[in-house]
Amino acid sequence: MSSDAPVRQEFKLDVDCELRFEIETKDEKATVELISGYAELFGTELVKGKRYEFTTGAKVAIFTYHGCTLGLTGKTDVSYVAKETPMIQYLNCHSAFESMRAEAEKPNAQVSGPIVMVVGPTDVGKTTLCRILLNYAVRQGRCPLYVDLDPGQGNVSIPGTIGALLVERPATVEEGFSQKAPLVYHFGHKAPSENDVLYQKIISKLANVTLDALKTNKRAKVSGVVINTCGWVKGGGYRHLLHAAKEFKVGAILVLDQERLYNELLRDVHKSVSVTFLSKSGGVVERSKQIRSESRDLRIREYFYGHKSPLYPHSFDVKFTEMKIFKIGAPALPASCMPLGMKAEDNMTKLVAVQPGHNILHHILAISFAESAEEDVIRTNVAGFVCVGNVDLERQVVTVLSPQPRPLPNTIMLLSELQFVDNH
Repeated sequence: MSSDAPVRQEFKLDVDCELRFEIETKDEKATVELISGYAELFGTELVKGKRYEFTTGAKVAIFTYHGCTLGLTGKTDVSYVAKETPMIQYLNCHSAFESMRAEAEKPNAQVSGPIVMVVGPTDVGKTTLCRILLNYAVRQGRCPLYVDLDPGQGNVSIPGTIGALLVERPATVEEGFSQKAPLVYHFGHKAPSENDVLYQKIISKLANVTLDALKTNKRAKVSGVVINTCGWVKGGGYRHLLHAAKEFKVGAILVLDQERLYNELLRDVHKSVSVTFLSKSGGVVERSKQIRSESRDLRIREYFYGHKSPLYPHSFDVKFTEMKIFKIGAPALPASCMPLGMKAEDNMTKLVAVQPGHNILHHILAISFAESAEEDVIRTNVAGFVCVGNVDLERQVVTVLSPQPRPLPNTIMLLSELQFVDNH
C-alpha cells in the first residue's frame, strides 16, 4: 500500500463533546464520516455512513449531545476533541425562542416570533451561532428569516451587500443555506465605515421590507428573524447596532464574548429588549486579512461557478449604450461649496454616473430592479451581479461574466469596489 494513502483516524466522543479540526494547508482536503451515534455540524444533523468533504480554509466543529464515533480521513493542520463547549448555552437560547414561537402560534396571539440580533467583535462565531439557531428552528418545523448586515463576508449573497433570506430547510454541511430568492441590497464596500450614511439607509429599508414580510407570511411571523451583524462594535459601528435594533424592532440581543459591549447595550437599548451574554466557542479562530480576502473571493467565485454542484456562467458583450453605470456617493465637499439646503451626508447617497472604461475592469456590477435613475435606486433591491471581464473602448462594448444568458434583466447597474479576477 502506498505511504501517501490518506490517514484515517477514529474519534470516540462522549456526551456534549465536539471534534474540532482545521485545514489551512493549500489544496488539502479531509472527509468525515459518522460511524455510530448522533452528531451535528453547526445545527445540521450528520447522516450515518455518509462522507462529508472539507477543503482548505475549513474550520469545523462537530458536536454530539448523545455521544458518537467519527472517522476522519485526510490531512488536517489540527484535530482534537473538546469537552468544554458553549453548545448547551446556545441550546437554552433556542429553547427560550421556541417557547416564544409557541406563544405566537396561539389563536388570536398579538405577538410575533422572536426577533433576535447576534452581536460581538470580529471572529467570535456570530455567523456560526446564527446558523445553529436557524437550523434548530427549521428542525422544529419553523421557517425563520435570516438577515445578514455584514457586507464584509456576504452570507446571504456576495460581499458588498446586505440581505435577507427565508430559511425553509437546514443548511447543508458543505454549502450552507439554500440561496434561492434572497432579498439583496447593494452597498458596494467591504466595511460599513466606507459609507455610513448609505449603510444606515439600506438597513432601514431592509428592516422595513423584512417586517412587512412577517405581516404577510404567517409561518415566518411565528418563526421570527435571526440577524447577523458586523464585527465593528465601537463608535460608528455601535451606533449602527443600536440603529438596527430599533429599525428591526429587535426583542433579544445575544452578545458574544465582549462584556463591555454587553454592558453598553444593557444601558442603551429599550428595557423591553432582553440582552444575554454568551461565551464564544473555544474552536473559533481569528482570521488574518489575507484569509478574509480569500474567503471574499471564494464567495464571489461560488456565486458564478457554484460550490459542489458546478454552475456554468455566461460571458457576453454589452454595448455601452445598453448600460447605465452609477456609483453611490460623491467626494465630500466643504460646507461653503454646498448648494443651498444640501447637507454633507446627501453627497454620500448621491448617484454618480460612471463612464465605462478600464476603471471598471474586474469590478462587480449589481443590476438594480430600478427602471430608471429617477427612481429611488439606492433603496431598490438588486436582481443579481455581473463581473466586468473586459472593456473594449474601440468597439464600445463591455464583456461581462453573468450567471444567466443575455439579455441582462435591466440597464441600471451599480458599481461595487469589490473586484473578482476570473481565472477559469
